Parts: sequence; C-alpha cells; structure tokens
Amino acid sequence: MEVLLVLRLCCNCTYALLYKPIDRVTRSTLVLHDLLKHTPKDHPDFPLLQDALRISQNFLSSINEEIDPRRTAVTTPKGEARQLVKDGFLVEVSEGTRKLRHVFLFTDLLLCAKMKKTAVGRHQQYECKWYIPLADLSFQTLDESDSLPHVQTLAEHEIEEMKIKISSIKSEIQKEKKAQKGQSRNVDRLRKKMNEQESCLLLNSPTIPFRIHNKHGKSYLFLLSSDYERSEWRESIQKLQKKDLQACVLSSVELQVLTGSCFKLRTVHNIPVTSNKDDEESPGLYGFLHVIVHKATGFKESANLYCTLEVDSFGYFVSKAKTRVFRDTTEPQWNEEFEIELEGSQCLRILCYEKCYDKSKLNKDDNEIVDKIMGKGQVQLDPQTVQSKNWHMDVIEMNGIKVEFSMKFTSRDLSLKRTPSKKQSGVFGVKISVVTKRERSKVPYIVRQCIEEVEKRGIDEVGIYRISGVATDIQALKAAFDANTKDILMMLSDMDINAIAGTLKLYFRELPEPLLTDRLYPAFMEGISLSDPAAKENCMMHLLRSLPDPNLITFLTLLEHLKRVAEKEPINKMSLHNLATVFGPTLLRPSESESSKAQITLASDIWSHDVMAQVQVLLYYLQHPPISFAELKKNTLYFSTDV
Repeated sequence: MEVLLVLRLCCNCTYALLYKPIDRVTRSTLVLHDLLKHTPKDHPDFPLLQDALRISQNFLSSINEEIDPRRTAVTTPKGEARQLVKDGFLVEVSEGTRKLRHVFLFTDLLLCAKMKKTAVGRHQQYECKWYIPLADLSFQTLDESDSLPHVQTLAEHEIEEMKIKISSIKSEIQKEKKAQKGQSRNVDRLRKKMNEQESCLLLNSPTIPFRIHNKHGKSYLFLLSSDYERSEWRESIQKLQKKDLQACVLSSVELQVLTGSCFKLRTVHNIPVTSNKDDEESPGLYGFLHVIVHKATGFKESANLYCTLEVDSFGYFVSKAKTRVFRDTTEPQWNEEFEIELEGSQCLRILCYEKCYDKSKLNKDDNEIVDKIMGKGQVQLDPQTVQSKNWHMDVIEMNGIKVEFSMKFTSRDLSLKRTPSKKQSGVFGVKISVVTKRERSKVPYIVRQCIEEVEKRGIDEVGIYRISGVATDIQALKAAFDANTKDILMMLSDMDINAIAGTLKLYFRELPEPLLTDRLYPAFMEGISLSDPAAKENCMMHLLRSLPDPNLITFLTLLEHLKRVAEKEPINKMSLHNLATVFGPTLLRPSESESSKAQITLASDIWSHDVMAQVQVLLYYLQHPPISFAELKKNTLYFSTDV
C-alpha cells in the first residue's frame, strides 16, 4: 500500500513538472487571444500583444509533437507562416577550418546551424551560428570575390587511406553479420568506426566554393562537392528573392524559438554517409557504366552547349565525363559514348552547360572561365535495370530541356580481364615485346604518339586522364593503330584530347600481361609494404632493373610524362597521386591466369588493399624517379623512327 502511494505521488510530481508549465502557457495564449480581440490596432500595446501571442504559439507547436508531428512552418512577427523550403548538410569554412553545418533555407531567411551534443536519450538540438534575411543576401560577383582563404585540407594520400579503411570496415561488417547471423556488439562497433571515417571524408572532400554575402554584414564561404549542389542552392534562393521580401531582424527569443523548431522542421535527418543507411538499402554498383549522351532539345536560343556526367562515390559526387562542345545550335546531337567507373554508386547526374569563351568572366577562385548551367537532372541507378545486357534508354528533363541518353552496366570482374588479341598484327592485346620488336623501337609507337599529343595540347586540360573520352572516338583510334593506317597523325590532331588520353590508358589496360609483368607482381606488392625506407628503395630499384627492356623503357617514358603533367597541377588539377590512382591498377593488375595466384579481389570493391597497393607502387616511382629523361634519351632507341 505504501509503495502504491509513493508511486502515485511520484507520478503526480512528474505530471506537475511536465504539464503545468505547458498548461500555464496554453491558458496565457487564450488570454492573449481575448486581449487582442478587444484591443484597438492603433493602441501602443497591440504590437507587444501580437509578439507575445506568436512566441507562445511557436513554443506550444515546438513541444507538441503528437498534435503536429509534421510541422513545416513557424509564425513570423507579422503572423505569416515562415515555411522551410530546403535544408541540408554543407561544409562551411570558418577561420580557415572546415565545419559541418546544417543549413536551413526559409521563405524569408537563410539560417546556418550546428548540431549540439545532448545527453543520451534527449532530442538533438541546434545552435544557430548565423542567419541572413533573404532581402539582404547576395551572391558575390566575380569582381567582388577575393581569392579563397587558406583552408585546412588533408593530403590526398590521407583521403585515399580513409577510403581504404571504409572499404575494409564494410567487408568486416559483412563477415561479422554472416558469422553472427544478425546484430552483434562487434557490428555496432564497426558501424561507429565507419561512421567516423565517412564523416571525416565528407568533411574534407568538397572543394567547389559557394559564397554568400550579407549586405549589412560579413560574407560566408561553403565548400560543395559539385556544381549541381551549388546550382540547386543558388536557384532556390533566387526563386524566393523574386518575391517582395522585407528585411527582418529576429530578437534573441525569436531566434531561439526558430532554431529550436529546426529539429522538427528538417527534411534531411542524417549526414549522407552509408553507415546511416539501413542494411536493406542498395549498396551501390561497382564496375563500369557505359553511357551514350544522344541529344538535347528545348533550348530557346542558339548557344555553345555541352554536358558533364557525375556519379556519387563515398557520399559525394565526382565529375566523370564531358561531351564535346556543340556550337551555335538549339538542338545539339552529341551521340557520344563514355565508360564511367562506379565505386558503390547509386545515382547518375547530367548537367548541361553553355560554353563561355569570354575571358572577362574569369573566375578568380580557380582561374577558369565560368560556364553557365542551362539545366541539370539525375536518375537512380537501379541494379535490375542497368545490369541487363541491353542498352536502357532514358530521358532527363531539366528546366524545359530534355536530354536523351542510354546506359548499360558491366561488372568489375568482367570489365578488368586482360584478353590477348587473336590478331598479332595489331598493337592492342599484343605483348609489348612483340610490338616493339616489329617496330624496331623500345617504346611502342602508340605510346609515343599519344604522349606527344597530350603534352602538345592537353597538359593544361582540367582532369586530363581522369575525365573519360568518347568511347566511339577511342575505338576509332584503336582500330587505326591496330591497322597502322597512314592517317593516324591526322586523326590525332583532330581528335578530342580526352579520347587520346583514353586510348593510351586502354592500350595499357588491354596488354595481355601488365607492363610491370605477372612474374614480378607479387614482389612489387611485398616491396611497397616494407617499412624501412632503405630496404624499400633497394627492393624497388632492383625490381625495376629486372624488367625486360621494352617494359622498363616504356615505363620510364610514361613516368617522365606523368611528372610533366603533374607539374601543371594548379591548372589541370591532376596531382601525382591522382595520376597514380588512374594508372596504378592499369599498369600492375595481373592477367587473369595470375589473378588467383596473387589472390586479387576486384569484383566487390575497387578500394581494396590490393588496388591501393598498385597505386602506391606507381606513386613511389613518381616520387622517387629512378632515371633522368636525358639519360633515357641517350641510352635507348626511344627516338627510333623505324615504325
């Protein structure tokens, strides 16, 4: 009996603590309603009563989840609904440091908030960092924008190491789930570890600047992963600014109420990392997506038009391909095919641009001429749809513009096989020793010509060797080199430079055995893992000298070329690490007959330890050049003209 009395007393106390304050505010709200009804609008107390009523209503709405579980607005000082239009996680640069913020775009203001840490079991809360009324917000023009401030960045090898760790943890989670047949403490621990790595990667990956300015205050800088996001935020803000907006100033109480409501108003609940997704959700595709961009319609005026293709990778989007510019037209017909590498990708984006040749519109942030986005759209990569052997045709509609394209998917294990050519008279799929002996030169003619053309007119091209060339152009060049046609030089001079770069990569990819040979592959993998610098240098140099002459001289020639490309990194955005990532697996991946011996796993995840070891081998030689180009020229038949 005494226990029951104590429990009842505790319940009454809890009820009083939780209910009575809310009850008092509710009764006060009703009183304020009655007072406003009987107070003339010209009375000096009328505005004060309005403010008190609005604050009371917002307070009740923010804590009453059962009555209003999908609240989408709060009340403004004028009694209007302040609607949430868009929200999302963005990386802000504050005092030279990257900070992950949750940004909320309302109908009349932009609010930047930080998630506050709270006690276990309590609701998450937001802390307002700053806000700008849309009436006072502007995007800095190119003339007004200063150079980017010094931003804290991670070295590229650290970014890649995070990707390796994420892939490794994913594999551990899958193994643990199969072993335990369900959830376990280890799975939870691994998920937490993966979330930390993915969050760090998401924070340090974006590089595209997005500046906003308060005409009565300071400017703010965000870093985004692609033009797509930057365009979305800019368009959403500009659309709201077309309305008759009045500048607003929030009191501390109003700002607190608005910020407090963000928890319920938000539409994006978690940062976009895979560790936040349910296990049943698609893990994404690994392999190669073949995309044909056919044509675009719906343009009202003639323009110089091109498209770019983006896919998601590790929580952010990466530009993968670019069509040629179709000049002065309203109906561009590209009909260009691209091969895009997928790394757990779930979405394909297509952006349509108008090419700007006006140098007066030079972007001071990155020294590039700014092209105008005419439209953008995206499609989900449904595994069942794209993995069929047939091409799947689709249309993306963007601001009245329609872009027609087709796509099909090839899994990694099928696309990365080294298949010897049945015709030994060509160069693709033929042993390098056979080709160089036939040509009486230590470096294949195709390698020399592609390198020469890239250095002549492609070394300043943004994303050279990373951006995919048109597949049909690459196949045309492949056929020409195989046939040893006299028109090769003419074709090279007329061909898009990304297609030439793609042809060079394809040549090394289709060698029946890697340039660094199957025989030495295990030794290269062991050598790069040595921790002692002196031992590593001795091992790596010995292995290099063990290569056959054609392989060695071709490899050294390629190294010198890639170093010259990397010297232009401020312009072409291709560092030694970027180039090693592109060429590493191409130059070292074993042939199919040797894959099982080397225990290489490529089908499930490109960022496996083996693939990254291949990248590290090439990067080592790029950073520790074994021989000068002058010595190479002096001691080889590289410049032989007998082809």
